[in-house]
Amino acid sequence: MHVLILGGTTEGRRLAERLHADGTARVTSSLAGRVTTPRMPPGEVRVGGFGGAEGLARWLREHEVGAVIDATHPFAGTISFNAALAAAEAHVPLLALRRPGWAPAGGDDWHPVGSLAEAADRAAALGSRVFLTTGRMGLASFAHIRDAWFLVRSVDAPEGACPPRMDVLLDRGPFTLDGERELLRRHRIDVLVTKDSGGAATAPKLTAAREAGVPVVIVRRPPVPDGVPVAAGPEEAADWLRAYSG
Repeated sequence: MHVLILGGTTEGRRLAERLHADGTARVTSSLAGRVTTPRMPPGEVRVGGFGGAEGLARWLREHEVGAVIDATHPFAGTISFNAALAAAEAHVPLLALRRPGWAPAGGDDWHPVGSLAEAADRAAALGSRVFLTTGRMGLASFAHIRDAWFLVRSVDAPEGACPPRMDVLLDRGPFTLDGERELLRRHRIDVLVTKDSGGAATAPKLTAAREAGVPVVIVRRPPVPDGVPVAAGPEEAADWLRAYSG
């Protein structure tokens, strides 16, 4: 069976590794191409978009795909909804692979918001030295804030509209708790902004913020399209594939 993994996440790469090692399926991983040097999964890899839901449906038919795993970032809403439309049109089963979101612990000062624009306004009201960990996309939402300084951490350098007062830290997780503690201390951070991406690789910043009494503005993730089953990890996704193909 030919399996298309819409990847870009650690979970997608681990699923590709598992299926490739099993040898039970032909695996193609599709990466969006937004990161300059992505961590490449084994098997076949394609980079770039499909041309919307219609283009993806055509690709599924032309390449005789038997199942699609949407293992994109929890905030990659457009591709997830395009995948749901395309899978339905091509009559191909679809599974969403989503790591669980984070949950607050005792002592956390979390401020959930529904968008980056709302996060920008909330952060400006909470502090003046902002650690912004939402990635390089969407920085335009913070470009109007002139009374706060931003430390922006991203894998690649930001482009386009950005906050007028900012420093950029190019780095890629996983991050350590000691490292996050030192970063907050050294830069005198008084508010953290993040998306609810989930996972352990970037979670230490939440613990460091809790210990330092730093409030966290956290952007809620968009929902999975209606009717699409969800797996919490690569093992569960592999079980789903076995059940479907067997």
